Amino acid sequence: MKRRSTLLAVLTSAAVAGTFGVLGITGADAAALNPAVAPGGNFNLGVWSLQLPSGSPGSPTTIPPSQLKGANGYTNPAYFFTDKTDGSMTFWAPEKGVTTPNSKYARSELREMNANGSAADWRLAGSHKLTANLRIPHVTKNVCVGQIHLGSGGPSTKPLVELYYRPNGDIYFGTEISPAGGQDVRKVGNVPLGTRWDYTIAVSGGNRVNLTINGTTTSYAIPSSFNPYGMYFKAGSYNQSSSDSTSNGAKVKFYTLTVTHG
Repeated sequence: MKRRSTLLAVLTSAAVAGTFGVLGITGADAAALNPAVAPGGNFNLGVWSLQLPSGSPGSPTTIPPSQLKGANGYTNPAYFFTDKTDGSMTFWAPEKGVTTPNSKYARSELREMNANGSAADWRLAGSHKLTANLRIPHVTKNVCVGQIHLGSGGPSTKPLVELYYRPNGDIYFGTEISPAGGQDVRKVGNVPLGTRWDYTIAVSGGNRVNLTINGTTTSYAIPSSFNPYGMYFKAGSYNQSSSDSTSNGAKVKFYTLTVTHG
């Protein structure tokens, strides 16, 4: 099926340009991860809230930054925990779980917040970057591991971009055609299941998204129809399949996760 191509992809070997001020380093940069503490002991979770696939229909459980922070911060043995062997921040999202009203898929996923505890809602102007090192040991069909999502400024509840991983190791990048909907999805790489890899999703100059996978960068134009909207990053396990199974789903393990704005 022929895909629409409103967003123009341009391959480049150059690194993403710009000077970034650090909002929150959400990974243990040089130090080894401690497998004996909660995720908040290894990662600066003061700039994230957490959505879980539990709660009441249409109203998933949400954990605020104040509860996620620190070595004794929030952990959930089913959905969000520190791996006792490698210290990774681990997310599990089953095919059957509580979802938001605008999605049919369950998720265990972080939502970007400001340092003061308010919801992040930055504008496209300036420089904004989400960087991660991760691996996916299990996925049934497809999982979203990183997003830029629309915030305030209009009626749309769509993402601007989503980064997907599939069981055969293929990595896809979805870019929204307009706030009204419609997504272009392109293959951007392949990493074998269970292998660690890096990604960076960055906004440059207010009109481009730059995606870097293991050092290779692809640039995408952002349509002007998105200019009225605020934005925020998301990262974790947003499972892209649903069924009555609580044992099938997607497990995603993060070793670093960094948000910068400038």
